[in-house]
Amino acid sequence: MQLTIRLRRWAVASALLALGVSVAQAKDAEEDERWNAYGQATYIRNIHDAFPAAYTNLNGSPNSLLPEKERSWSATATAFLGVRPWGGGEAFFVPEMIAQTGFSNLRGLGGSVQNGELEKTGFSHPIFYRSRLFLRQTWNLGGESSRVESAPMQLAKSVQSRRFVLTAGNLAIIDIFDRNAYAGDIRQQFLSMNFATYAAYDFGADARGYSWGIAGEYYYDEWALRAGRFLVPRLPNVLALNHQFFKYYADQVELERQHRLFGRPGKLQVLGYRNVAYMGRWDDASAALRADPGKNAANCVDYNYGSSNGSAPDLCWVRGRHVKVGLGVSLEQSLTEDIGLNLRAMKSDGRSEVDAFESADRSVALALLVRGARWARAQDSVGVGFAQNWISQEHANYLGMGGVDAFIGDGRIRNRPERAVEVFYNLALAKFLWLTLDLQHVENPAYNADRGPVSIYGFRVHVEF
Repeated sequence: MQLTIRLRRWAVASALLALGVSVAQAKDAEEDERWNAYGQATYIRNIHDAFPAAYTNLNGSPNSLLPEKERSWSATATAFLGVRPWGGGEAFFVPEMIAQTGFSNLRGLGGSVQNGELEKTGFSHPIFYRSRLFLRQTWNLGGESSRVESAPMQLAKSVQSRRFVLTAGNLAIIDIFDRNAYAGDIRQQFLSMNFATYAAYDFGADARGYSWGIAGEYYYDEWALRAGRFLVPRLPNVLALNHQFFKYYADQVELERQHRLFGRPGKLQVLGYRNVAYMGRWDDASAALRADPGKNAANCVDYNYGSSNGSAPDLCWVRGRHVKVGLGVSLEQSLTEDIGLNLRAMKSDGRSEVDAFESADRSVALALLVRGARWARAQDSVGVGFAQNWISQEHANYLGMGGVDAFIGDGRIRNRPERAVEVFYNLALAKFLWLTLDLQHVENPAYNADRGPVSIYGFRVHVEF
């Protein structure tokens, strides 16, 4: 009955969205598009089986994935509205709705959260908000001309291979950085956050995944250089952002080179990030408890993650202005006309807590995507992904003492890499409607060999306007 009600709500939202935003401006193919409007609605449902666990939420540490069978779901609806206010300029406004229920209150998985649509502030009733509001300006500087097609948050236009693009406003950092053709679209590709971006990429964002900032992109033929500065949350993993732009911030730089390998296109990206944020460090929290047993999780009066473990360390005692850095490499490669892969790897310094994304200090993910053209289903796709994440020794020591971070902490840990496999089939039911069947298998959830493995089954319904 609950699923029926949620699907009806989702269908109503989809219908309203279709009436309101399913139009795009008619135009000559060679003219710059003056405005466009797109929309989407997505429903994702997951179930995890019961799995073995030697302990769960030990001594009041609250962040275990519950071992009994659980259900999770999310429903989103989004409008993408764009207009060209002047030559080379683009302005976008993106309102969004979400309703959701996560496994175990969104706790118990490190880098392998099964549904990338889930937000830290979501509820089972619909929440409406502005996800993006930004300006983009493009200056063409020469080189070969090419056509950019109309799409959500993209007006059709002609661009030159040498150009500078400036973007400023409210958006997600991964709207600009770590863009990838085969793994990154939760609504059409892999569901797991392992494949949305680098799992160890703690990019600056509020609890919904968005921020305010500015980024520049310089394109010179097959090369591109991007740099940007964005706001970080006021406290780790909260909705409010810290607006002290020159004291607390998230910087990123990405270098990209497009290439051809055995005649097939691809690109290599190197991404570095540096967060300066109000957060705690694992070793500092552990040392504080050793020096004074009263500085435990149960005694916290400052912001913490709800632990009542009186023998565990807690980050609430040691937060301050700290720096967190990471470096990642991504390879995107077309293998045939309808097969492509992406390989990502990133290492963060592993000293500081999760500020905005996932509990992972190192991550590797390999994704293979096959389009359905070879079996006469051009809009279908099949994906197979493998991911492995690690935490630092400092992070593991803190968890082993009973500490928790924003997402994980069983009260004890037998530290092992968290491994995940995902397989999906995305079936086109109509031109703008898809049904996806998805299977995920996670070993050592939350890096703990005393728990799991866990199997997760899912489906997704996605419509575009």
